[in-house]
Amino acid sequence: MNNNFFKNIEKKTGVNMNDVFELANSLQNANFKDEQTVRGVIRRVSQIANKSVNKETEDKIVKSIINEGKQLDFGTISKMINNNNNGKK
Repeated sequence: MNNNFFKNIEKKTGVNMNDVFELANSLQNANFKDEQTVRGVIRRVSQIANKSVNKETEDKIVKSIINEGKQLDFGTISKMINNNNNGKK
């Protein structure tokens, strides 16, 4: 990919693409049935997205991933964070 492409994404979103790539690499061999792993990923996505996640929201996300089998990806977690926090930091 073109480096300018990623710079444009960073400008528009405020999200550092290196952080996104590091997160993606860390997910490759992660055990998504392990609660601590899932909580760590949620916290990392929250940090990258600059959105706080309260305990209740984190618990709901963990439950949906571990117990209900929802896919764990940046988009899913970001959407859940935004929906549960109503866009508040």
